Amino acid sequence: MSDPGKSAVVLLSGGLDSMVCAGLAREAGFRVLALTIDYGQRHRVEIEAAKQIAGLLADRHTILPLDLRAFGGSALTDDIAVPKGGVGTDTPVTYVPARNTVFLSLALAWAEAASARDLFVGVNAVDYSGYPDCRPAFIEEFERLARLATKAGDEGATFTVHAPLLKMTKADIAREAVRLGLDAGLSHSCYDPDEGGAACGLCDACRLRAKGFEDAGLPDPTRYADA
Repeated sequence: MSDPGKSAVVLLSGGLDSMVCAGLAREAGFRVLALTIDYGQRHRVEIEAAKQIAGLLADRHTILPLDLRAFGGSALTDDIAVPKGGVGTDTPVTYVPARNTVFLSLALAWAEAASARDLFVGVNAVDYSGYPDCRPAFIEEFERLARLATKAGDEGATFTVHAPLLKMTKADIAREAVRLGLDAGLSHSCYDPDEGGAACGLCDACRLRAKGFEDAGLPDPTRYADA
């Protein structure tokens, strides 16, 4: 049984953002209950990255199967090419329908079962690549939903959704990884890695990650396919 008030469920994808988010939760004194969703994503190497990160930062790690390929509708879960032409301003085809809503709902369920009242998610509204479920308004509304939709909330409990990276740039996040003493090379961000897990270097996620390290003046530890 978790320690009420000190445990937090952290959504851990295996990417840099979620790694830093887990590190911040741990730094804040929380027992980290890391939740990774195996949703049939094409970049499955991130699940292996999540396992390594959880081994360093989590008190408990759950990998929950939820195959969203049954729905499709995204380049990450369907037979749709991952764009490689540069970061746009519109919602990209790598958007997975309602993904953060679904994932936070699962995190909320675990939090209520574990008597935890804190959830951490690594959404980012600055370099967010057009995803609508990475905005401050979404976080605020989900907190309100958590109070209305749970037995604990009905009994007066308040759930807090922590989004510590919300107003950070990718450069800020890269610097934060260094400050926390995290090995960013363990994380994986690419949406279309090769069979060996090397990053493509061209998808939105790769471009944003690389720019973050460059803007921070830090070496990029990513293993690229053409390296």
